Amino acid sequence: MAPKFPQADYADVAKVARKLGFVFYRQGKGSHEIWRRSDGRYTTIPRHGSAGIKRQTFKAILDDLEITPAEFIVLRHSK
Repeated sequence: MAPKFPQADYADVAKVARKLGFVFYRQGKGSHEIWRRSDGRYTTIPRHGSAGIKRQTFKAILDDLEITPAEFIVLRHSK
C-alpha cells in the first residue's frame, strides 16, 4: 500500500524550497508568495498561517519543485 500523501503548511513548504535552492522573490496577489531559483524555476506558495495547503495546490508545488511526496517528507525532516 502506498504511503499517505503528506499534509503541509506554509512553513514546511518554505523550509523544503530553501533546501532546494529557492529564495523568496516577491509577494504575489493576496497571501501568495513567488519563490525562484537561480536556474529560472519558480513556484507560488500560499501563505495562510498554519492552515494546511490544499492537496491539489500542494501537488502543483511539488511538481514545480520537481520532487516526489516521499522526497518532500525526507527533506522536511532533515536538518
